[in-house]
Amino acid sequence: MGLTMLEVSPISGAFAAQINHVDLANLSDAQFEAIYAAWLDHGGLRIRGQKLDEAGLQQFSARFGPLEEAPTGRMSAAQKAKIKNPYVTQLSNILVNGKPIGGLGNSEASWHSDMTYIEMPPPASVLLGVEIPEFGGDTHFANQYAAYEALPSKLKDRAEGLTIKHDAAHTSVGSLRPGYEPFDDPRDAPGAIHHIVQIHEETHRKVLYLGRREWAYIPGLELVESERLLDELWSYAALPANVWRQKWHPGDVVIWDNRSILHRRDDFPAGSRRLMKRCQVLARAS
Repeated sequence: MGLTMLEVSPISGAFAAQINHVDLANLSDAQFEAIYAAWLDHGGLRIRGQKLDEAGLQQFSARFGPLEEAPTGRMSAAQKAKIKNPYVTQLSNILVNGKPIGGLGNSEASWHSDMTYIEMPPPASVLLGVEIPEFGGDTHFANQYAAYEALPSKLKDRAEGLTIKHDAAHTSVGSLRPGYEPFDDPRDAPGAIHHIVQIHEETHRKVLYLGRREWAYIPGLELVESERLLDELWSYAALPANVWRQKWHPGDVVIWDNRSILHRRDDFPAGSRRLMKRCQVLARAS
């Protein structure tokens, strides 16, 4: 299929777009370059009607760059040995022999960027919808370029130069990761430290970079002051005008820029089945 057949249709103004007339399993270099450019321009992309198995998802995702192995935290060697494909993470509430085949279950997930608790978080995330519940399970995406621009000038000035410690111990649904001990004070949370205001390495635009609200801490501030400032910053992170809601269909592939977008998931009925497969990308291949 020629490049002229690839169509980019904005979903929510300049934020998020749908790519039409493309088969991700049979993608030319020119088509991929167009997809990559659209991803940088719009932050989030949706491509519907794709028939990808895990190998196909991995192959497409790897065109963005080397893939991050699925996070194992402090899992035991036996737990790690059960992972079939380290580059494809299963997100599911489905039980087989009484045990979940994936992570995060069916509860609501809070706003977050993926894996900001490590020193070099993945810049791109690729998510494939496989089984979709009839109700719930929508994913929401929030534009963090727009969030930064929405900050009052005094709040922008205050945020410049400050950092956040991003909690590594909890998932986006609030559960404790294997191998971590519980704690009661955000200052005790393990995790990487990143600047609140970042300059995107490819677009060179300023972006708000908050990670996740729960258990976050701004080093150098008293805890009460840190909590107050974080609450103020987060009040601008997901303004309704800057949010895109993705209602999933089987075969949907969504790619988002983890450096400039927050996301969260709605809950869904426990008896429903939901299966998503995700790859995360470290850096674009040279």
